[in-house]
Amino acid sequence: MSWRQFLQAQAATMLAADFFHIDCAVTLQRLYCLFVIEVGSRYVHILGVTAHPDGPWTTQQIRNLLMDLGEHAADFRLLVRDRAGQFTDSFDAVLASAGIRAVMIPPRGPRANAFAERFVLTARTEVTDRMLILGERHLRAILTEYESHYNGRRPHRSRQLRPPQPDHPASDLSASGSSADPSSAGSSKSTSGPHNPQVNYGSRV
Repeated sequence: MSWRQFLQAQAATMLAADFFHIDCAVTLQRLYCLFVIEVGSRYVHILGVTAHPDGPWTTQQIRNLLMDLGEHAADFRLLVRDRAGQFTDSFDAVLASAGIRAVMIPPRGPRANAFAERFVLTARTEVTDRMLILGERHLRAILTEYESHYNGRRPHRSRQLRPPQPDHPASDLSASGSSADPSSAGSSKSTSGPHNPQVNYGSRV
């Protein structure tokens, strides 16, 4: 079985963890964000932000996640991670106590953790590369807001354009389209002349 086939077969019971860094515009301090993504649903958990991501801090964040997951933690069997020094034996032991086995990707093979790497690219493209980060508190606030957007509103192609956990009723586009009055649409076209759409180039999240 290839690594791709393994990921696809185990997606429903798999987590993926990783760090990504952001440089503050004012202090020039480098901050690190630790996150975990539920591979099957694409639901992401922003675990924390720190300038010093050592082993004890990382272990405490995964312990906090398991407490937050509660009984839902029993749905997972694997957590894919890289070989960074922050992921210590105690980190793996906390997972093992919840019945989750840590799976390390091959050395110098970040693409093996593709779901986590994809989230990093998305977060940077949509948020952190589009604004100046003033400090640790500012970054925490931004990522908390983005986590809510990503999980509750942002469409995902792998989920038929549905967010991981919608926080609002889905719109029935087919119903709204069928209820339109064709005659009124035609009348509007005939009286308004050529249509010149105005494109909104405002910022987007």
